[in-house]
Amino acid sequence: MKPWIAPLVRAVPAIVLAIVITFSADHSAALGLLTFGVFGVVSGLGIGIVALRGAAGAGRTIQLIQAALTVLAGVAALAVTGGGLPYLVLILSAWAVTTGLLELYLGLRARGEIGARDRMFIGALTIVLAIVVLVVPPDYLQPFAFDEVTGEVTASVIIVGLLGAYWAILGVFLSIAAIPVKAPSAPTPVESSAQ
Repeated sequence: MKPWIAPLVRAVPAIVLAIVITFSADHSAALGLLTFGVFGVVSGLGIGIVALRGAAGAGRTIQLIQAALTVLAGVAALAVTGGGLPYLVLILSAWAVTTGLLELYLGLRARGEIGARDRMFIGALTIVLAIVVLVVPPDYLQPFAFDEVTGEVTASVIIVGLLGAYWAILGVFLSIAAIPVKAPSAPTPVESSAQ
């Protein structure tokens, strides 16, 4: 399998869902659960397929566990889209902590190999998402007025917005990681004898 496929499989759903959240006026917990559910199922299946087509070993097993956890979290989110903010925080933070730690471990385990730093960054970013989601006060409510527009910023708005921002960063980062990097070629015998 081409090395650029793995990051792209994860980048596409992240970018699409970041756009959905960005252009949606509704930042409710229901939207967060729905979009996270779609991301979990699509991304988890993608990670699983890529892992199955990769080399066998401990890294593959960890990727398959990561894929299974992501799909399970996605299904759990889709099964109860009316679960409200506490359910969204529970599903999102549990998924982010476990898969973030697995991703970070895979990156640390493969230090010096291509893609190891990418894995470490994604793992750290996902763990930061979990921490930030957990520190947002669930009863946060801040009214605002701008010109003739009034409204309220709630914990749900913040958390769903953070999820969209996470996907935007993840999608752009993985899209860049998917660009094939050409290793410098070894000099041909003619070039080396000329030197």
